[in-house]
Amino acid sequence: MARRPGKKYPLIIYRHIVSRWWFAMIFMGLGLFALAYIEYIKPAAEFNALPWQVFAGVGMLAILAGIFFFAIRFMAYVQPHPAFLKFVTPFLRINISYRRIRRTTTTEMRQLFPLKSVSGWGRDVLSPLASKTALVLELNGYPVSPMILRLFLSRFFFKDKTPHLVILVEDWLKFSSEMESMRTGVEPPDEPRKPKNSILSRLPRQ
Repeated sequence: MARRPGKKYPLIIYRHIVSRWWFAMIFMGLGLFALAYIEYIKPAAEFNALPWQVFAGVGMLAILAGIFFFAIRFMAYVQPHPAFLKFVTPFLRINISYRRIRRTTTTEMRQLFPLKSVSGWGRDVLSPLASKTALVLELNGYPVSPMILRLFLSRFFFKDKTPHLVILVEDWLKFSSEMESMRTGVEPPDEPRKPKNSILSRLPRQ
């Protein structure tokens, strides 16, 4: 009987970056609408200001872009399959054969990307994720061109120029166990069930 695909694990890095963009775009759009309103009620002709329609149009585009980013926050994920690891973002979808994976290692994000080596906007993105544990998939080679990957993915998916991917998910231990189970064909051990909190279990024992 063929095994079913595993759970979908949202990519934290992608979600975190996109979450910053949607708020910034909507905030900028509202600001442009405010400028459009000011220009509408009191045109600043002496300053050769742009007509209010331009501010309103650009503001509408910014808000639509913010709504789009908000909608795609959780559309990036990894999912173990019996023969490959599925890696999905709204603009990129690849299947990584398990034969490409040489080994996997785990380490904290701050070890992969020291904060002192990251500046500006990158540090703001990385700081809340610095203590989280990431899974590094070291590969024999990329399934697509590295240029395409680096075009559509953040720099925090790559620690250096060797073939690999930095995977950051909420439950990295469960993801690693499930992926290894798919690779080897061995079912992961069941999680121990917690005893039910019944009335009899609360009675004093003699």
